[in-house]
Amino acid sequence: MAYPGARLLFLLCALSYVFTLISAKSYYDVLQVPKGASDDQIKRAYRKLALKYHPDKNQGNEEANKRFAEINNAYEVLSDSEKRGIYDRYGEEGLKQHAANGGRGGGMGINIQDIFGQFFGTGSMEEEEKVVKGDDVIVELDATLEDLYMGGSLKVWREKNVLKPAPGKRKCNCRNEVYHRQIGPGMFQQMTEQVCEQCQNVKYVREGDFITVDIEKGMQDGQEVVFYEEGEPIIDGEPGDLKFRIRTAPHDRFRREDNDLHTTVTITLVQALVGFEKTIKHLDDHLVDISSKGITKPKEVRKFKGEGMPLHFSTKKGDLYVTYEVLFPTSLTEEQKSKIKAVLG
Repeated sequence: MAYPGARLLFLLCALSYVFTLISAKSYYDVLQVPKGASDDQIKRAYRKLALKYHPDKNQGNEEANKRFAEINNAYEVLSDSEKRGIYDRYGEEGLKQHAANGGRGGGMGINIQDIFGQFFGTGSMEEEEKVVKGDDVIVELDATLEDLYMGGSLKVWREKNVLKPAPGKRKCNCRNEVYHRQIGPGMFQQMTEQVCEQCQNVKYVREGDFITVDIEKGMQDGQEVVFYEEGEPIIDGEPGDLKFRIRTAPHDRFRREDNDLHTTVTITLVQALVGFEKTIKHLDDHLVDISSKGITKPKEVRKFKGEGMPLHFSTKKGDLYVTYEVLFPTSLTEEQKSKIKAVLG
C-alpha cells in the first residue's frame, strides 16, 4: 500500500518534469515555426535562419555562432520524421534515450500521458483531427540574372478569394455521434445521429494586393519562395500555400548553366592573331579582364574561375566561360593579300 506522502511526492516530481519540458525552449521555437508546421515550412524557416546566422556572415560573433548551432540541431531533429515523433512525445530526454538504445524504439523513459492517467484518470490523448486545407497556388516567376546574382525583390500583384461574413447561419463541423437506445429488457439498439454546429454564414470575395517576393542569391530554377496560408481558402479549414517557382529569365549577354555563366565575345582577325586588351561588364557592373597576349582560335573557350553565379547559401561561386568569335574581313585587296602572304609565308 502506497503512503499518501509518497504518492504526493511522486506527483510533484512528475509535474516538475512536465514543467521543465514546457519551460525549455523548444526546437519549434528555435526555428520559429508552429508545432504542426509542414516539412516545407520547417525547411524554409531553417534556410532563412541558417543564412542569417551563418558563421561566414558573423565572424567573431559568438552569439550568432551559438544560434547557428541551435538552428542546425533543431533542424536535424524536426526534419527527421522518426526523431520528430519521439521529440513531440518525450522531449529531448526521449531523444537521448533513443540514441542510447541505438535508435530502437523501446524504453523511452517516462510517458507523461501515463503519469497523468494514473493520477487524473485520463487515457491517452486522441489523435489530432486532420485539418482540411485549401489548394496551393503555384506561380512561375521569371527572375533576372541580376537578381539571382546579387539578390533582389519583386512586387507581384496577387488576387485571391477571401472569406467574408454573409447574412444567415450555416451548418459546420458536422459529425456523426453514436448512442444506444433501449428497446426492451436487456436489449439495446445502436443509433447514429448527425450533429452540426450553427455558424455565421460566409461568402467568397475577390481581393487583390501586392506581394513582395525576395529573390535569394544563387537560387536555381525550380526552387520555390513559399507564402504559407496565402493560397486558396477553404471553408472550415486552413488556406493553401502560395508558391512562387523560380525561373531564370533570358538575358541579352549571359546564359546560365547550373552555377556557371556563358557568354560570347567577338574579336577581329587582327586581335585573334596578335592579342588584345578587353574587359566585359558583369551582372553587378564590375569589369572582368578577358584580354589575351597570344593567338585566339575561332570558337575557343576560356574559363575565368569564380566569375560565375553564387552558390545558394554559400560564399563560393561558379565559373565564367567566354567563347571567342573571330570576325573575318569580307574582302581583301591584292596588296593586302600580298602582305599577308609575305608575313605568314
